[in-house]
Amino acid sequence: MLDVVALGELLIDFATCSVDEDGYPTMAAHPGGAPANFLAALTKFGASTALLGKVGTDAFGKMLTGTLQKAGIETRGLVFDDHYFTTLAFVTFDAHGDREFSFSRKPGADTCLRFEELDLELIDSAKVFHFGTLSLTDEPARSATYQAVAYAKSKGKLITYDPNLRKPLWKDLEEAKRQLTWGLSQADVVKISDEEVEFLFGLGVADGAKYILDTFGVKLVFVTCGADGCFFKNPVAEGWVPSLTGIQVKDTTGAGDIFGGSALWKLLQYGTDPAAMDADTLTDVVTFACTSAGLSTTKSGGISSVPEYGEVVKRMAH
Repeated sequence: MLDVVALGELLIDFATCSVDEDGYPTMAAHPGGAPANFLAALTKFGASTALLGKVGTDAFGKMLTGTLQKAGIETRGLVFDDHYFTTLAFVTFDAHGDREFSFSRKPGADTCLRFEELDLELIDSAKVFHFGTLSLTDEPARSATYQAVAYAKSKGKLITYDPNLRKPLWKDLEEAKRQLTWGLSQADVVKISDEEVEFLFGLGVADGAKYILDTFGVKLVFVTCGADGCFFKNPVAEGWVPSLTGIQVKDTTGAGDIFGGSALWKLLQYGTDPAAMDADTLTDVVTFACTSAGLSTTKSGGISSVPEYGEVVKRMAH
């Protein structure tokens, strides 16, 4: 029996380390992809997980598979494609220090995943099915995601979702809004950023969380606000938890995914309906997730930056 199976992209993040005199970056390669980062946190804390996705038969695809196996994530749901290259993401910084994403994905292997290639037994055996929206940008991965979500719902699985908006990957931002809101209509638990709430609904954090609950039938919403912390809301409770302070931030790549995986791990430990959890319980869940995500920013990368469970608990005790 698996705890969580996720569907989506597995890729290499190239992060800027320095810039030469002509403005060109020197980059370090890190394994990533939002669903993979999400599962890495769950697995690090003891959950059993698997990823459904597609990579190329190139060196990067092979390296990523090895990374997942080393992390303890089941890889038999990975498909290898001879015709398309493993997706690459390049993270640079603008004049204000804000991250900019560029993607080698025209198409990338992850967008070419078809429903008939999915190992449905992994969904059958899981308690939770997780997805994001990078698999919704292009066909055939979009249809594969639609069908996989429908299949998971038909099997009574808890559905978790992270919109994870990356504007450069969408040809049309109105289409992006349609796909992101479709995801909300399918989910039981949502982790969404304040920027995504603003993009979709033009609302603030608390109003956005209420709107998502009231409109889409979601049971529990986490609205992450970067360095400011996280607002949570379900039908019976709401609250705010500040982010981790007193740390030296090195790289925020994957921190939101690690928050999501850490929060879901705590939810699984409680084993309670997310719609019925009280404020104290949810505060504990979010505190754990904020601490885990915060500690991850002191290291580079996504999968490789998940802290040890003992490190998180020790930091929470302080």
